[in-house]
Amino acid sequence: MEDKAYKLLANQLGISGKRAKELIDRGLVYVGDKKLKIARAVMDDDTKFRVEMPKKIEIIYEDNDILAVNKPAFLDSYDVEASFENAQLVHRLDRETSGVLLLAKSQEFLNSAINEFKRRRVKKEYKAWVEGVIYEEIVIDEPILTIKGAKSISKISPKGREAITIVKPDMIQGKKSKVDIEIKTGRTHQIRLHLSHIGHPIVGDEQYGSITNSKRILLHASVLELLGKRYVAKEPNDIIRYK
Repeated sequence: MEDKAYKLLANQLGISGKRAKELIDRGLVYVGDKKLKIARAVMDDDTKFRVEMPKKIEIIYEDNDILAVNKPAFLDSYDVEASFENAQLVHRLDRETSGVLLLAKSQEFLNSAINEFKRRRVKKEYKAWVEGVIYEEIVIDEPILTIKGAKSISKISPKGREAITIVKPDMIQGKKSKVDIEIKTGRTHQIRLHLSHIGHPIVGDEQYGSITNSKRILLHASVLELLGKRYVAKEPNDIIRYK
């Protein structure tokens, strides 16, 4: 017998079909080592599912104005915001990206932080594992045009906005490279698109050309410097060393 994946998952876990579909859509459900991507996929009744829930949110720093957290992968930035009272997002990270996420606890700090982002006076550093071998520093200066929709996608275009990404090699493991990244601008999917553009998509980023099966896009926001303060998010195990 066969049925739709989300219905089988709902029966297996004793949850509603809506909740089961949400878990699949968030990329948290696996069959063996493969992520289940289509909630309505038809599967055998005896299929065994595995759900991997996001890790807990770690507080990096907090005072009366600021809340800096280490966002786990697979947790939406707005879900982080909803987890704390009287805290507003200053910026966002993609769902599968882990790392430093900053929230404001006062309107004064929020206004100041937004102004710093607009003036590009924020330092943002990332760690990532990418396809292929990177031996030397690469500066990518290519304009990005983002097409908004249910699933936004960005592309290199002369009609796009300025985007600058600096990539430095850190470690090589087989045919994969761990790199340090600094972005001078903050365009949608900037790091993912720029790395794909130079032939080194981030491991697990199928949308931008990765050919490697991975539980997630291996991208981590490691450092954020703003208004004289430096916030550092320790690397999760999947970033420390590739497999």
